[in-house]
Order: sequence, then C-alpha cells, then structure tokens
Amino acid sequence: MTGIVPGPTNSLVDVAGLRVGHCTRDEPGWLTGVTVVVAPEGGAVAGVDVRGGGPGTRETDLLDPRNLVDRVNAVVLGGGSALGLAAVDGVMGALLDDGIGWPMGLPGHVVPIVPSAILFDLGRGGTWRHHPGAEDGRAAYASASSSVVLQGCVGAGTGAKAGGFKGGIGSASVVLDSGTTVAALIAVNAVGSAVDAATGLPYAVGLGLGGEFAHVERPSAADVEASRLAAEAVPANAGRPGLATTIGVIATDASLTKAQCQKMSGIGHDGYARALKPVHTLFDGDTLFTLATGERPTPDPVEQTMLMEAGADCVARAIVHALLAATSVDRSADGGAVLRSWSDAFPSALRP
Repeated sequence: MTGIVPGPTNSLVDVAGLRVGHCTRDEPGWLTGVTVVVAPEGGAVAGVDVRGGGPGTRETDLLDPRNLVDRVNAVVLGGGSALGLAAVDGVMGALLDDGIGWPMGLPGHVVPIVPSAILFDLGRGGTWRHHPGAEDGRAAYASASSSVVLQGCVGAGTGAKAGGFKGGIGSASVVLDSGTTVAALIAVNAVGSAVDAATGLPYAVGLGLGGEFAHVERPSAADVEASRLAAEAVPANAGRPGLATTIGVIATDASLTKAQCQKMSGIGHDGYARALKPVHTLFDGDTLFTLATGERPTPDPVEQTMLMEAGADCVARAIVHALLAATSVDRSADGGAVLRSWSDAFPSALRP
C-alpha cells in the first residue's frame, strides 16, 4: 500500500451510507450513554468476533456464517453493563416505526436486526442503577448523522476509562490504493492502558497516517513523573476488576461475505493489541463487529489481506483518537469516579 490517506472526515461515516448517533447521559448521577451505527437502506453484511472474558452482547449468534440472516440494520454500542442492553429495544422500535428490518412476507411485517455489545460503566456517575434504557437507544437513533462523528466523552464512551485515564469514543478511516474505504469506531473502556508509562505516549500513535498525530509529541520528563506519582496515589481498589470492555465497529464499502466479515473482525482485534496493554483480559468483554456495505467489488485474496490489515490499524488509530478527545471527569461529589484525561495528564505533549 502506497500513499494511503484517511477519508474526508477520518471517521466511520467515510463509508458511504453509514450513519452514527449518540445519546449522552452526563447529568448529575449519570455517566453513561449509547452509540448507534445505522446501516444503509437494505442493511449491511456483518460479522463479529468476541475475545474478552466478560462479554455482554445481543444477536451475535445470528452473525455466525452458518446462520440464515445475512444483513443487519444497525449495531448498538452502549454503557450500563448487561442492564444497558435495554437500549437496543429503543433502536429496534424506531427501526420498526420506519419499516426497516428483515422482511417477513407481508407489507410492514419486518423484524429489525440489531446486534449489540455493552461496556461496564455502572456507578461512575454516582448512582449505581443508572444505565441506558430504550428511550436512550431511540434518542441515539434519532440523532444519527452521515456528516460527522462526535468523539470523546459522548455516547457509549461517556463513562469509559482506559487504564488510569479517561476513555471515550474514537474513530478513524483510510482510503486504500484501490479506492476502497475502511473505517472504525471504538468505545475505549479497557482494563489495560492505551499509554506507554515510560514515555507517556499512546502505544499506537506511530500508526498515524501523514500528519494525523503530528500535534502529539513526547511529554516532558516532569509530566511523565507527575503522572507516575498520581497513579501511585490512587487507592488500591479504585481500579477493581469488572469495570472494563472495549467495543466497536469496523466498516468497509467492499463486498464481503458473512465469513469474511467475521474474519475481518478477528483481525481487527490485532488493532486492540497494538493500542492496549493488557488486552482481552478476563475482566474485558472486548467485541468487534464488521459491516460491509457492498458498494465496491469483492476484493481478491491479496486485497482482502490488505483490507483487513488496514481495518486493524484503523481500530488502533481510533483508540488514540478516543484518548486524545476525552476530557477529565470528576464525579466525586456524587460518589462517582474521578477520571483524568490524557491531555490533562500530559499537557506538554500537545503542540499549540
């Protein structure tokens, strides 16, 4: 691959026909949300790969290449742990209102197909029982846009954390030499860190295309030492197991089968491994979906390899974008979390 560049928005909506919407719940007592990726009219071929030891998902068995349904209408990423899967009902209801879903033989008789995954953010806003519900899923669907992808502390990334820093939503894209577009959108909420403690730099910052991360440089020794001391001062139980899971969507405009989408999701997890350490722990439910809209031809095996490798790099780059876009949160007054952003921890690393 030579001269490859990000798409026009460097985000998931560079894959034509996709829309992304968020519902952000960050009022007092809340720190959670929902992100929905809406497929083009007629749906998209999809696959999934679940690697973490503590997943929370819905309709992933349906994506097995051996099973009947070959297209999905949307994918939901949400907070709230297993309770947050309730948000999917709102997205399905909104799709049903719009007459979108798997046809059942009669006009208006459709079943929306909406695979979903959740991450763990319960209690970070201060109230344990606050989690996304059906109304939040419906709101995320209503906000879906093909023009922009908001990043940082929005949607499913509202209450996210990555190691010792604030996590969030990140996205990235690439246009290959063939003209095929690949992109990823990730909600970063990992047990592992996205930051090299020795340098203060995100692990995957070197994967940036062109000047994508040109504004990021190695932090000063003083910032690195201050961050180390701050991490040592955190109470031992503040990062207790269970508060994790990174989830996301890879998308392409190439024509792929369900099996190829599943394989792309599997290779996409390499992007997690490039950007997060440790990854796929027993306390993460790491999950990746792949959507293929089929607007471009089926790639040959060599092109498929390049496509899937590009998807993995998009995942890693999206994780860096999530880290850079996140902002600090202090909900200690409500009994919730204190989550410092990478940019606040390493101010010397960002060029004006």
